[in-house]
Amino acid sequence: MNKYIAIVGKRCVACGACEDICPKDAIKVKDGIIAVVNDDKCIGCGICVRNCPAGIMDKVERSNYEKTLV
Repeated sequence: MNKYIAIVGKRCVACGACEDICPKDAIKVKDGIIAVVNDDKCIGCGICVRNCPAGIMDKVERSNYEKTLV
């Protein structure tokens, strides 16, 4: 099953680490406040999950993914 990267917390520090490392340019820091994942571009590789200093990102099954912040 395919994976999505989901923002699973509200502690995003908008550092841009995920945005910089994403190989598909699927993450943008919106308004300098929070990272937003473009699920159409995201391939679920998890590089951003491993590099997020705030630990707010997680891989989830596409069938369980909701397009809202938790």
